[in-house]
Amino acid sequence: MGIIIALIIFGLIVTVHEFGHFICAKLSGIKVLEFSVGMGPKLIQKQKGETMYSLRALPVGGYCAMEGEDTSGDDPRSFRNAKLWKRMLVLVAGALMNFILGFISIVVMVCMMTDIPTTQIRGFAGVVNDDGSKTYYADSYKTGLLHDDIIIKVDDTRVYSVLDLNFMLMLDPNDTDHDLVVKRDGQKIKLENVNFHNSETGDKMDFGLVYLEKNPVNVIRYSGQTFASMGHVVGLSLKSLFTGEVSKDEVSGPVGVVTTINETTQQAESTEDAIFNLFYMMSLITINVGIFNLLPVPGLDGGRLLFCFIELIRRKPVKPEHEGYVHLAGMILLFGVMIFATFNDIMRLFQK
Repeated sequence: MGIIIALIIFGLIVTVHEFGHFICAKLSGIKVLEFSVGMGPKLIQKQKGETMYSLRALPVGGYCAMEGEDTSGDDPRSFRNAKLWKRMLVLVAGALMNFILGFISIVVMVCMMTDIPTTQIRGFAGVVNDDGSKTYYADSYKTGLLHDDIIIKVDDTRVYSVLDLNFMLMLDPNDTDHDLVVKRDGQKIKLENVNFHNSETGDKMDFGLVYLEKNPVNVIRYSGQTFASMGHVVGLSLKSLFTGEVSKDEVSGPVGVVTTINETTQQAESTEDAIFNLFYMMSLITINVGIFNLLPVPGLDGGRLLFCFIELIRRKPVKPEHEGYVHLAGMILLFGVMIFATFNDIMRLFQK
């Protein structure tokens, strides 16, 4: 059951992305030849007007095929004959739809929470003395953090929500000291060599956080902060991948994504927790897909956008055949990466 749910989520994310291209192309008057959900052999197809709608066997992709994407022609409604701003909107629309889906998923997830976490500190690990006073043994307190400090940066990395804080601590297995920027009494203060580790319990943090009452304003505000955090986490992950901080063996593809969603569902202690985790995973993955597709890599939407910007600067487009060769090379490279990632996923499954 978990696998089926994971495939549905993955298919939804891809379909929403391609629907963004599709609806924007239709509204811009660009001729859409086919809108496909899935890849591989066709299971169902139906011609409606000028567009073929199809459902394919493999729920790991999809596409919106437009007239004249990589070739020049006389059709005034082809993609390349559309105005530049329309082409750019069509290319951005896929990622935009992913971001909208991600934000909606986050709102649903936040609505399921009992209260809203912040990055404002309240309470440190310590012991209550006989006279009722409290002695703090928290290392973070001893190294400069105070009650009501709002954490803004950790090691020069912006903190938008508690998600950023958890992510950065997760990447620090040795519990090293951190340089912080906090807001205290309206002023930004830098603290050096702060350690969060709770030596008594082994937890990553030795302090508590302020939680806000759940209301519409706080839900929307925290959803926006979480959206920014997820985008931030995706950016940090991509940076780690390109700089070699992440091992090539850790690269994962569609199989790994589906497996992770399935495991997340199965490990939940209740149905409510499973639903919460699914919305969390869906929001993180769809934001990831949106950001990744905007990278200026040939074969991706960002690669095509790059050629649009070149056209904007040169005042004339690059020859379709030349651009097509570049995108073809990019697609071959991307397929190679996907095959490698899928191989990694399968090997991990065998190891388990």
